[in-house]
Amino acid sequence: MDITPDVVDTLLPGEVFVFGSNAGGQHGGGAARVAHERFGAVWGEGRGHHGQSYAIDTMSGLDVLADEAHAFLVFAAEHPELRFLLTPVGCGIAGYTPEQVAPLFAGAPGNVAVPSSFAPFL
Repeated sequence: MDITPDVVDTLLPGEVFVFGSNAGGQHGGGAARVAHERFGAVWGEGRGHHGQSYAIDTMSGLDVLADEAHAFLVFAAEHPELRFLLTPVGCGIAGYTPEQVAPLFAGAPGNVAVPSSFAPFL
């Protein structure tokens, strides 16, 4: 299992920063702000792949987060040429624990690095 670095401030070509967002794509803080300032996240887009970033809506409830995680895993599997650095989505301002969120990413393809906090639950 590949582990995402605790701090991601640069990306290599072909790497994608996966972060938690809100549905409105207001990337004002935390990893979302980093994604917007450094990796091409688009203000107003709270889901999907933009630049070297991939937004997952973590603020609209756990059921929505589960759907978003599934969509991300499908996307990652369809793009084996990319390496995805998953941050601990949902475990900041959204208020979930790694124990709640990590299982949503079980079975991630080999091109997805996971945060160390998720590893015990995968």
